[in-house]
Amino acid sequence: MCGICGIIHGDRTKPVSRATLEAMTRLMVHRGPDGEGYHIEGNVGLGHRRLSIIDVEAGRQPMANEDGTLWLVYNGEIYNFRELALDLKNRGHAFSTRCDTEVILHLYEEYGTRCLDHMRGMFAFALWDSKKRRLFCARDRLGVKPFFYSLTGGDFVFASGPAPILLFPGFERRVDRRSLDLYLTYQYVPSPNCIFDGMKKLPPAHFLMFEDGCARIERYWNVDVEPAAISYADAKERLRALLTEATRLRLVSDVPLGAFLSGGIDSSIVVALMSGLMTEPVKTFSIGFADRSYNELPYARSIASRYKTDHHEFIVEPKAIDLLPKLVWHYGEPFADSSALPTYHVAEMTRREVKVALNGDAGDELFAGYDRYLAFKIAGRLAGMPLVMKEAELLGKSLGRACGGRIVERARRFLRSLGRDALGRYLSYVVYFDDDERIRLYTPDMGGLMAGWDAQGYLRRIYDSLSPDDQLGRVLRLDLLSYLPEDLLVKVDIATMANSLEARSPFLDHKVVEFACSLPSRWKLRGRKSKYILKDAFSSLLPAAIMRRKKMGFGVPIARWFREELREYLREVLLDRKSLSRGYFRPERVRELIEEHQSGIRDHSPRLWALLVLELWHREFIDRGWPK
Repeated sequence: MCGICGIIHGDRTKPVSRATLEAMTRLMVHRGPDGEGYHIEGNVGLGHRRLSIIDVEAGRQPMANEDGTLWLVYNGEIYNFRELALDLKNRGHAFSTRCDTEVILHLYEEYGTRCLDHMRGMFAFALWDSKKRRLFCARDRLGVKPFFYSLTGGDFVFASGPAPILLFPGFERRVDRRSLDLYLTYQYVPSPNCIFDGMKKLPPAHFLMFEDGCARIERYWNVDVEPAAISYADAKERLRALLTEATRLRLVSDVPLGAFLSGGIDSSIVVALMSGLMTEPVKTFSIGFADRSYNELPYARSIASRYKTDHHEFIVEPKAIDLLPKLVWHYGEPFADSSALPTYHVAEMTRREVKVALNGDAGDELFAGYDRYLAFKIAGRLAGMPLVMKEAELLGKSLGRACGGRIVERARRFLRSLGRDALGRYLSYVVYFDDDERIRLYTPDMGGLMAGWDAQGYLRRIYDSLSPDDQLGRVLRLDLLSYLPEDLLVKVDIATMANSLEARSPFLDHKVVEFACSLPSRWKLRGRKSKYILKDAFSSLLPAAIMRRKKMGFGVPIARWFREELREYLREVLLDRKSLSRGYFRPERVRELIEEHQSGIRDHSPRLWALLVLELWHREFIDRGWPK
């Protein structure tokens, strides 16, 4: 696991500055504290920071092929690299290391851009082909590893995060207002957008070819697969085999590894499989809260006890807010998923013991684990009851005015989803500031800039591209292409890399994903029972209490914190004169959101958290003029 960056000047006579390249890599030392490397070839420069996991001694980067015509910087893990290396040796390729980095070079020599079809893992890389004078960049299928880039004035600059690109001479730090609008809508800035005007993110499952001053981007993989012709019993066997194999592949490491254990179904299955595949006890790591409604530690302890793991715990307190400015710096863009706080803490605790940690990410999206999927299903069945529709929306609005709280807010979202089409129902569950709320929030100038712009078009375009045969299955695939890579995987990558820890998820293995997407949604959400086939397939591994328990999610009690311990902190930041004068928001509406929340009228905690993070981000990256 590493940090990568690079520069290609459009003017071939202009050499890359080593000082600039070194400064860019220094900003990613947390992603790779074990070493650094550079390759400069006239107007082309590559930089790398290394976190050594496999072939610790020989896997240094940038890495070249035998004749020095290809140079690679790479972040990630190719889990089937040993099988690929054996096949490539049989095809005549010679290896000087036993690491997966060299495998990518030889795969490219053998297959060109189709090398991506053979790679099973998580990755973001840039490969300079000096013979063809082109840079080949790619990002893994699910978007585990990040890739930011800028193409301005003929110069191409890339990095594992936005901060290094800000160091490129001449790059101007300006806020992209449409990306800000997307952020408020979804709590993240989805690719290819970036909060910085003039910067982009390469989307998951895409490659980019930079040649002759132009960038060409293509998709190479998708989740829209053919339905499986398989019985339910055979599907369970196949699922067990695939997930076991995916877990086994992710245990390959030359350094100590462990697992995040929430006590939920997905991480518990991963720990159970690890225990059966490892000879020593699994090291497990869990986070809890003093607030019992958010605390999953008792469930995590039951799994740790069952499998006799070497278990570690940490309790998150409201003082964790002191960490927020640091998180804002690491994320680089505004990112409003509050579970980034406990994720950072569990990563920090885990890194004290191991260098690699497995997790259960993607289980919910693959097997319908979220409550919103059941709500979506029920609302769809009520769609044919016209008398209910208008009354439901009015009730939803009145509920919102009358009282606050998580349960009421969920009821309000559900009621307001009734009467909408499938995508409209889905949007009602995943949008944080809806169109009306953003209009009320924006100043006239900001609102004018958004005229003709549709933030929800981002999800609509993905949704329209997916097969319509199974409505719930379509929504699950939509989450796999949006919420999972743009929110959850960003959260985990940044939180773990900030602590120089590598995170691996067996559920993200693309063979597991493809198989899960081929199964009918009725096997995933059966009646009101979520993750039905997953639980059925692994029922022998987990206690009945874990199988029956209601999903809690990895939430943070920010609603209470904003009314109690962090009441004044919230007001100090959001009602500060500089914050209110940014020109984005109406000061009176910001005050109203705070008053409604702190008086208990409404639960605005996710929206207030988004505004808080945005203001702290603005102070760090815009006000301070950082980086110099």
